[in-house]
Amino acid sequence: MVSFLLLTAGIQFQASASPLPSTPGSINANDHFGPPVKGKVTSANGEAMIGVTIVVKATKKGTSTNEKGEFTINASPDDILVITYVGYETKEVKVGNNTTLNIVLNSGATQLNDVAIVGYGKQKRAALTSAITSVKPGDLNRGAITDLGQLLQGKVPGLNITASGDPNKPAAVILRGASTLNSSQTPFYVIDGVPGMDISMIAPDDITNIEVLKDAAATAIYGNRASAGVIIVTTRKGKAGNLTVSYNTYVGAEKISKNLDVMNADELRSFLTKNGSGFTPNDDLGAHTDWQKEIERSTAISQNHNIAFSGGTDHSNYIATLNYAKKEGIIQKTSLERMIARLAVEQYALNDNVKFGLNITNSISNAMDVPYRNTILLQSAIYLPVSPVKKADGTYFENFQYSNYYNPVAMLNNSSLETKNNNFSANFTTNVKLPFGFSYDLSVAYINVSALSGQYLSKYYTNKYNGMYNNPDPGTGGHLQQTFGTNGQATRSSYTNTYKILESYLSWNRHFGGHNINAVAGYSWQSNVIGDGFSTTTYNFAVDNTGFRNLALSNPYAYSTHINLGSDGVYQETRLISDFARVNYDYKEKYLLQGSIRHDGSSVFGDNNRWGYFPSVGIGWRIIQEPFMKNQHAFDDLKFRASYGVTGNSSGFSAFSAQYIIGSNGTFLYNGQQLGAFGPTQAQNADLQWEKTATTNIGLDFAILKNRLSGSLEVYNKNTTGMIYTYAVNPALVPTGSIVANGGSMNNKGIELSLSGLIVDHHDFSWTSNLNLATNKNRITSLKNPLFSGGDSVAVAYPEGASQSGVSLQLLKTGMPLGQFFTLQYAGKNTDGISQFQKRDGTTTITPVNGTDYHYLGSAQPKLIYGWANTFKYKHWDLNIFVRGVYGNKIFNATRADLFRPATAQYANILADAKDEPTSDANAYKYSSRYIESGSYLRFDNATLAYTFGNVNPAIKKLRLYVSCNNLFVITKYKGVDPEVNQGGIAPGVDYNNFYPKTRTFLIGANLSL
Repeated sequence: MVSFLLLTAGIQFQASASPLPSTPGSINANDHFGPPVKGKVTSANGEAMIGVTIVVKATKKGTSTNEKGEFTINASPDDILVITYVGYETKEVKVGNNTTLNIVLNSGATQLNDVAIVGYGKQKRAALTSAITSVKPGDLNRGAITDLGQLLQGKVPGLNITASGDPNKPAAVILRGASTLNSSQTPFYVIDGVPGMDISMIAPDDITNIEVLKDAAATAIYGNRASAGVIIVTTRKGKAGNLTVSYNTYVGAEKISKNLDVMNADELRSFLTKNGSGFTPNDDLGAHTDWQKEIERSTAISQNHNIAFSGGTDHSNYIATLNYAKKEGIIQKTSLERMIARLAVEQYALNDNVKFGLNITNSISNAMDVPYRNTILLQSAIYLPVSPVKKADGTYFENFQYSNYYNPVAMLNNSSLETKNNNFSANFTTNVKLPFGFSYDLSVAYINVSALSGQYLSKYYTNKYNGMYNNPDPGTGGHLQQTFGTNGQATRSSYTNTYKILESYLSWNRHFGGHNINAVAGYSWQSNVIGDGFSTTTYNFAVDNTGFRNLALSNPYAYSTHINLGSDGVYQETRLISDFARVNYDYKEKYLLQGSIRHDGSSVFGDNNRWGYFPSVGIGWRIIQEPFMKNQHAFDDLKFRASYGVTGNSSGFSAFSAQYIIGSNGTFLYNGQQLGAFGPTQAQNADLQWEKTATTNIGLDFAILKNRLSGSLEVYNKNTTGMIYTYAVNPALVPTGSIVANGGSMNNKGIELSLSGLIVDHHDFSWTSNLNLATNKNRITSLKNPLFSGGDSVAVAYPEGASQSGVSLQLLKTGMPLGQFFTLQYAGKNTDGISQFQKRDGTTTITPVNGTDYHYLGSAQPKLIYGWANTFKYKHWDLNIFVRGVYGNKIFNATRADLFRPATAQYANILADAKDEPTSDANAYKYSSRYIESGSYLRFDNATLAYTFGNVNPAIKKLRLYVSCNNLFVITKYKGVDPEVNQGGIAPGVDYNNFYPKTRTFLIGANLSL
């Protein structure tokens, strides 16, 4: 197809060679159409600006400023130079008869002249009709961060991101509220034009721009995967010119920011003595053990190194980067080590009418963790401080007289868990310029994601802890009893996912009179092979030393338990096929119109409904361009936008979601013997189709005070219909008694505001400030299917604390938000000092009935999310301060509830502030409104102070040294470890001894350019 297009374009091959430029800092100073023009670029305060790009307009000829802010370029008097630098207003200067130019760039508070990366193309921000937020590298969060989600925390209005201190767990990212119950709520990522790449393949230092596409007018072009929003990431590309080298590094030390305030040995002894009780001799060995500190590192070290080589000629460029990062977790034996190598090459041919690109990335990660970590966290909170880690003979202290009571240090040191991920991506692109304003793009990508995981539980572990309960994150189910093999148990798994992607599209740009048209039409094809591999669990090892790396040394056949060969249905093959088109029209950048449609097909849905249409339309009005705005002085820019679109959701569903499946289904009696039965385990649904999310968005972009203050205001209404859920069905209709079908619906409404201001801009000092605010109201509008009535509510969130098995905390309920707390209403204590609760009829009782006496008691959804960044610059110094927070959400502190057990303090530790609780109150720990707390917080997230050296020596263009601190303090009323409890998933806002502690990080770093 490419050959055909080249022939039709009438393009002729012509060999050409271009020498490397000789001017320092040059992109291409040796062009041939004018005498040398020298110049210097400074900021408004007179400071020389390094690395500013100067390009001759309508050409690829250009250069960049050196360490003194100077440049040289060959240009004719009629040429116009375009001067650009990130964070500053673009400037155009006509050369004329000048041989020396002094150019001053002003900080830009408005981004309306920037170019936004949109799906399958670029668009001038002033001409956008959709809601898109751009985040530049300088605006990303600073610190020891390896996860893209944490880089964006607090930076984008409407983006709710929560993260713990776990180095191996990505942040939960929710854009404009959860849109579904059943699949991934995370936005769809597009990296350098490749859809669906894993974000672990991005080194933070390689990012040049992030675009967050929020409304359906922006995301509908990605159709079937865009209902949760789209995040487009662009990485660094090479530039023509001499070889340049950059090196970025930091090293950081992390300390625990807060632990649970449980009683120490002396406090617990005093409490028991006061209440006429005491420890058993088996427990009280005179120790003073802080079990939380025993499983933690005193200091966790983080380091990062990124080196990049780039350069090129007039007709080619390249960049090669290598990133190494290691981040120790504050919990012992947890860490993340990652190496990312990337090569990007671009080659022009055929008189620069054809551009070939090759982008290869390989990310290798080694994640170290501990099995049943949540159980270890739970045990570190409840284990008695009067007991030692080890007895006098060197063996671990244990007291198995108590159920579900295990030495957390012994659990940690007698188990191991390691996962090695190897993510490879190769993307070949071709761009062809055709006559009449047409261009053609072809992208072929191959992604291979493999995971090799190993887990080992020692002989001590399997023999001592067999029958223990796990402690999963609260969700739709509770904890389960674990059964281990004898004499050590090893699990080894190796799985590979392979994605092949072909995308081809034709673009047309046409300008006539005041009319501008940009049109795109294309085709997308993707084939996925998921879960190609195996898993096996075996046991009975002669020694523990081999761990999980030599399964052949096990001898499971000595026992009746069989080797576990993993789960069924892991291997899947799926396919996505799409056609798409988009048209953008504007008249003099005043009246704007956009329309797009995508026709998607996915193999994961029923045979009758595999195809869907996802349209969008958007309009815009640049009010500032109207004649009646010429004489006003209030606004420097003003634009109104409105859009509507529909997106789909195919993520989170397996290849078997709509299929009829049979499997093991109990036993039956035959000739006096119980035999295994097989029968239907999942019903077929040939009519299963897309979830669809329709979004209406109204926006207003503005700039005032001579562009020193700019902002955007967004109002949206997002409706998800056909929400896929498992509905209860009469077994007479469907043998399994349930079916996966469409039916439910959910609504999100919200308002977002972002403001960017240049507050102070004096000769030596400047102050810029960025504020964003967002509010979202989520509501489940239906949980019913037209064919299968089912119910209108589903209980979720089961912490499964002691004596509270089967007790739920939240309810999925029509008319209520996701994360609606539904539990007992605490009514204080009665005259006997026993906790009592309000019944449904308004009376009180000390024996409430779970479910029957429940009340609606607030939501985990925040009413307001905000972030505020301030950057101060004085000469060569700069200081960045960032705070963020949420307001109006509730957290169920189930951790606190389970540590509020004064009656059992002689067997398990309790919180220090439970010292005044009577031991006679057996209801003190019951899950109720007593443990629903405010989740509002303000976090001083980062402060970074830096100094940039100028003119270090001829070889060093730039040297920047900085110190940074993360998570300095948190202002909150929440009594738990940290109020940033997970907001993702089906049961958000529940804290149950599963929170990986957050840390406070201090680091020093350097940025060096050669």
